[in-house]
Amino acid sequence: MFERCLYFNVNALARRVNGIWDEAFAEFDLSPSHAYLLRLLLETPGLTQSQITRELKLEKSTITRFITALENKQLLSRERQGREVRVFPTAKAQKIQQQLNTTGDALYQKMMDSLGRQNLAKIVNVLRETGHNLAKVSDAEKEASG
Repeated sequence: MFERCLYFNVNALARRVNGIWDEAFAEFDLSPSHAYLLRLLLETPGLTQSQITRELKLEKSTITRFITALENKQLLSRERQGREVRVFPTAKAQKIQQQLNTTGDALYQKMMDSLGRQNLAKIVNVLRETGHNLAKVSDAEKEASG
């Protein structure tokens, strides 16, 4: 019935992927989104919230909530540097960096095993391109109405 429906099929896939990622990061008591934010900051410490927002393609308010949650777990800290606030991983976060990366690598391998390397690359590329194209349409509609 919904074979042609982008909304239904993308959400069905997202639920399945979320379940796999939730299970993988449960051992760290982190949601996948929190884990990816933490991995980003472990790789590039000192990003501003605006930089994080662009990198993770999430709203600023969402990033603020995530940072607060990770601060409460003593995994991140905010530091004011001039007019900007930069976010840094703590020593506690650095202790689990390798495990987080290993989990990310294992998820990638699991997807390659399930889908094949070429199919996985195609799917990711199509999803990224689709998101980019839909953002352009949304931006054009906002300009036309505003």
